[in-house]
Amino acid sequence: MRKNIVRPAAMFWGLTVFMPVGVTYVAAFLLLIALFAAGGWRERAVRLRGNPMWWPVIAYVAWTLVVLSLEPHYPQTGSNLVHGLRIAATVLMALALTQEEALWALRGFWIIGLVNLVMIALYYTVGFPMLEAWRGVLVLVGNKSISNALLFTIMAATAFVFALKSLMEHRPWRAVPAFALVLAVIAIITLTLPSRTSLLALLIASAAACVHKWRRQLELLAVAIVIGGAVVAAGIWNSPTVQQKFELGMQEIEAAQGGAVSEGSWVVRYYMYRDTARMIIDRPLAGWGIGGWTEQWHLRGPKLLADYNMPHNDFLWMGSQAGVPGSLCLLAIVLTAIWLAWRRDDVAGRHAFVATLILLVATSLNSALRDAQIGLSILWVSMVYLRLAQAPGDSWRALVPQRNAAVPARLQT
Repeated sequence: MRKNIVRPAAMFWGLTVFMPVGVTYVAAFLLLIALFAAGGWRERAVRLRGNPMWWPVIAYVAWTLVVLSLEPHYPQTGSNLVHGLRIAATVLMALALTQEEALWALRGFWIIGLVNLVMIALYYTVGFPMLEAWRGVLVLVGNKSISNALLFTIMAATAFVFALKSLMEHRPWRAVPAFALVLAVIAIITLTLPSRTSLLALLIASAAACVHKWRRQLELLAVAIVIGGAVVAAGIWNSPTVQQKFELGMQEIEAAQGGAVSEGSWVVRYYMYRDTARMIIDRPLAGWGIGGWTEQWHLRGPKLLADYNMPHNDFLWMGSQAGVPGSLCLLAIVLTAIWLAWRRDDVAGRHAFVATLILLVATSLNSALRDAQIGLSILWVSMVYLRLAQAPGDSWRALVPQRNAAVPARLQT
């Protein structure tokens, strides 16, 4: 039936999130076409209008267009406008899915994620051919590898939530493979795709999962935090690799404060955050106009770092171009998603809670929305998680379809 074409399209986007950004763009356009071709627009429109995410997204788009009409235009205005509207479109497309369609998207993400874990294991053990489509998965190659590290982090946080659930249900044999996946991802984000942002996001998400689980049982929460802190201290933070990464970061910040300029990761962020904050202070109401960050950066930033076109923090990026209201509109989208996940006090809510928190960390420490190499994937996955958290029942139980099992009517909405 025509209405069923959305399912494979949603799954295809899930399957392509680790691939080069051009393939992910194709998947996004295919889903958009499928949504229009499948019909049922009124039902999807009602679903979107009734979603608490609707008004933050609309406010963000409206303020972007107001600033576009009133403020100056630049050579980068067109590309920044497209990326800004893409953010809104990605959120709305994910939330427009039915529960079953969102499950198909999630299946695609997890299938390719597990396949990638196997490929990485083979590549660094017995050998695996370096296919161009998977280069960003196997070795560190710029922002696409950062995106992939963050996607693996969502998988690890999801596995951690599943492990907690299994332990509480007295099924430790189910928790063992989940914890193994967490350890595998930690190895990836510290060794093969090193990412301090991903490591920090995983630590925050794991602690947040415990808070979400035991927020009404303070004694259990305190025990979980103590045990978790001991595990982190004894395991992750005692790792020489992890210590070196964070020590290097502190050294880079100290060097930048002393006036040193280099392309060190935290040196770049120091100057970007400082100078972008000054842009916002200079024009707090409507900013410098859509696309104005790059021109201002060329005027204010160190010459060595002039080639960058985004400030590694999407809230600062939006604030510099659309003022404090623009920054708050973008922040409202992410915080509303986190609040909706927090409000649902079960496993589906917990999965969405950790995914949206990872999105917040990535958006605060990188251009996880503005940069399509990251934003087309992590935003899509986190919003699919949120869509399932807004659906009735435990959608995650249906993640693995049962043979000859009919689709429950509740999953069609």
